[in-house]
Amino acid sequence: MKTKVFDLRILALFGAMFLPAMATAGTTGTEFLALYTWVNGVATGYGGRVIAIASVIIGALLSVAKGNPIPILVGIGFAIFLSYTPTIINGILTATI
Repeated sequence: MKTKVFDLRILALFGAMFLPAMATAGTTGTEFLALYTWVNGVATGYGGRVIAIASVIIGALLSVAKGNPIPILVGIGFAIFLSYTPTIINGILTATI
């Protein structure tokens, strides 16, 4: 029974690999443009800064409460991740060969 499920997964994988006509680039499909603009604006604007500062403050408070430096390091890592990720994703999705 497991072999049949495994075979169907392999068949689906190969089927998806050989249908490149259904792939779209990162700049097509304007139906999600408004959502993308809003999320990108929040992440790169003042909303993202507020979330980053809040994560560092919450991490600092938890570090003081527990006596452990890991929560503040996680908060700082999350703040760095939040500030650089939109730029990295935009660079990847708009890259040309």
